[in-house]
Amino acid sequence: MLAFRGYCKHIKGGEIHYTYLGPSPTKPGYDRYELRLRLFISCQSTTGQLETTVILGIYRSSDAFHFDNVEADLSKSQLISLTSPSPCIVHPSPVCYWIREFTAIEELPKDPAGYMVIFQRCCRIDNIRNIIPNINVGASYFCEIQGTNSIGTAGINSNPDFGIKDTVLICQGKRFKLDYSAVDAEGDSLSYEFAPGYYGGGENNAIVTNPGPPSTWAALGYSSGFTGFNPLGASVTIDRNTGLISGVAPPGGDYVVCVLVKEYRAGLLVSSHRKDFIITVDDRCDFPSADLDPNYITCNGFDFSFHNEAVSTPLVHNYYWNFGVPGITTDTSTLAKPTFSFPDTGVYTVKFYVNKDEPCTDSATTQMSVFPGFFPGFSALGSCVLNPVLFKDTTKSKYGIVSSWYWNFGDNNAAGDSSHLQNPSYKYSDTGMKTVTLIVANSKGCLDSINQVVHMTDKPPIFLPFRDTLICSIDTLQLHAQGYGNFTWDPSANMINPDTPDPSVYPKTTTYYIATLDQSGCVNSDSLRVRVVDRVTLYPGNDSTICLGDTITLNPSGDGLYFDWSPAGSIADNPKIKNPHVVPAGSTTYTVIASIGKCFTSGNVNIKTIPYPLSNAGADAMICWMDTAMLNATAKGTRFTWLPPTYLSNPTILNPLAYPKETTVYQLLVYDTLGCPKPGVSKVVVNVNPQIIAFAGNDTSIVVGQPLQLHGSGAPSYLWFPNFALNRNDISDPVALLNQNQTYVMKTFTEEGCFAYDSINIKVFTTAPDIFVPNAFTPNNNSNNIFRPIPVGISKIEYFRVYNRNGMLVYNTSHIGSGWDGNYNGKPQSVGGYVWMVQGTDYTGKLVSKKGVVVLIR
Repeated sequence: MLAFRGYCKHIKGGEIHYTYLGPSPTKPGYDRYELRLRLFISCQSTTGQLETTVILGIYRSSDAFHFDNVEADLSKSQLISLTSPSPCIVHPSPVCYWIREFTAIEELPKDPAGYMVIFQRCCRIDNIRNIIPNINVGASYFCEIQGTNSIGTAGINSNPDFGIKDTVLICQGKRFKLDYSAVDAEGDSLSYEFAPGYYGGGENNAIVTNPGPPSTWAALGYSSGFTGFNPLGASVTIDRNTGLISGVAPPGGDYVVCVLVKEYRAGLLVSSHRKDFIITVDDRCDFPSADLDPNYITCNGFDFSFHNEAVSTPLVHNYYWNFGVPGITTDTSTLAKPTFSFPDTGVYTVKFYVNKDEPCTDSATTQMSVFPGFFPGFSALGSCVLNPVLFKDTTKSKYGIVSSWYWNFGDNNAAGDSSHLQNPSYKYSDTGMKTVTLIVANSKGCLDSINQVVHMTDKPPIFLPFRDTLICSIDTLQLHAQGYGNFTWDPSANMINPDTPDPSVYPKTTTYYIATLDQSGCVNSDSLRVRVVDRVTLYPGNDSTICLGDTITLNPSGDGLYFDWSPAGSIADNPKIKNPHVVPAGSTTYTVIASIGKCFTSGNVNIKTIPYPLSNAGADAMICWMDTAMLNATAKGTRFTWLPPTYLSNPTILNPLAYPKETTVYQLLVYDTLGCPKPGVSKVVVNVNPQIIAFAGNDTSIVVGQPLQLHGSGAPSYLWFPNFALNRNDISDPVALLNQNQTYVMKTFTEEGCFAYDSINIKVFTTAPDIFVPNAFTPNNNSNNIFRPIPVGISKIEYFRVYNRNGMLVYNTSHIGSGWDGNYNGKPQSVGGYVWMVQGTDYTGKLVSKKGVVVLIR
């Protein structure tokens, strides 16, 4: 009895499997099979969504003939869940699903091509990440029963059995392994690969009662970055020999994965069998992981920078690297991203740990190959579009041999512009700049690439080192041209080797030479001029007068190409250049020889030196702020001046008074008429000590018997006077013990003699310590305009508060000397009475509290 249910979105995978049971006991020529449909169902599915009988369609493989439909009954229902994930995994999501197995016994006649058993159903779970569309998507599953063409008339075969081992927690961005292997009852050889899944029943045909053959099915459409052959992305692969799926998990979500296992017997393909399953990648779980690529290599040095290939996580607390250098124990690091210098070439086993010696640790191992000295390179010979360009590999490999090449010639207008030859040639389809790429590898595993631009033209380029030159009529000159091909020169008269790139010429008059380059039919030409003279012209330059010790540039004129100056001892740079810099120690005559080839001439130039005018600005001075210093300079000249002239009594005399407000450098410039065109310069520094701000303290009041510690500031040294009632008068903070009013004057001074004065008035009351508060004040008056308490014998004011008639606080302070100006939030307050409260601590530590009323008068 079939149980038809409405369609639901709960399928997480499926597989049809057949087992050969032997010949039919009642039908000659028939074989007996157990057919098993295994459905993987979401664990959120309810009982009403789970059918107990399904329909399997059987088709003949040779012609897709619908042979029969078979009812398969529920034979097994099991809830699979991951109940105890590793304690090192944080925030794991639940992993669970139902396994529903339906079985039927079917007898089929032997057939050469065999049969296909088919099941179709809707729907897979929604929002599968790697397929499009991913809502209301059905599924189709089938298996192939082999015919006598594959296994013979007496052969037997059953599908490989994948078993139940899909319960695994996969965290996004983490490396994982998933065993997808199968077991074959006949011991056949198995090979594994990914394959596309198929659509099945739809929203309006949830339970397909008459499944169609696979030839009528459509393969699933995959979203960007995924295919049926890369269902989990490029970072996840399946081992063809073991069926182990491994790699770095993609972002969190559900992914359809279909694994195809191929069964080989005696080297021949017997059958193919597939299993379709939805793998869930958890986007919440995390754990500390160490991950390295299986192999690394450095080919350009001994240094290599390592890092954890796993996604960063705060669960990793420490790192430990062992770089595998034999015989030493210092080849370790605890950095997250260390750079290590390997001592020699070779292959090293590098071990990496995270959270070493902790309960939740992980490790990874890699093979590190160190074979420096691999430098890719190539040359290109030819540039004419009519001819092939000859490419030559010039790669250098110190270790191993260069073993593979891939050339991309950058010909965007032609197909097949690549080669795997070591030294290929290529004929371009058009002119222009072509970017050629060579990817090259060696036998040690080094792989690198190099790009080079080849300029293709319709004629070969010619490079001439000069366009115009000068020779003497008795000279021979060698010309130079660069280019790939055959050169000829014209005119060839007075020329040696005219059919080479580098002929020698000896013209007697100025001549234009044309170089022609022929590159297998591509022709180009260029020209240069050789000017010819019979003698060298030279003017050595004007005689000059300079100040002794100065530098001057010699400036000859004429058509000489080469120069030689003497004497060379006072030449600052190079005596062989046309315009050398000279620093004569006295008046000097310089001789220059100018030459063109074998022709030369000479000339002289006189440089006269005059000493600088004597300038002595005198000794540096030190003054106090707002003080004056007299400068005492000496000079020998016709006139002089001071710079800057500011803060000088007279900048035109040798001994002016200087009164700068900050340290100033004065320069004395002295001029004369003896021939030196520059002034003699000397400097004097007038150092100004900073201004001293003397402060003896605010005026204050005390009571009789109250010690008062003064607090002066200003300069390093102090003197108080009179020294009456002071414990000391030569320190900044003496203690006074007074019984009468007193005024002290404080002098503060530096060791240079700079000083300043200030005073403090002390009023002495004969009462006990108290806080006196006035009973009225007038904010708009010139006096008595601040309402403040007057503490006597009080060391600290705890608070002084003023309230208006509504009880609102309008002023509050704890600072001695502060008071209320009659305003609140910037607004004048009305006249009338205000309540005040004050509390302080006297110099003995006793609290003094008072309150009262003050009248504000305007």
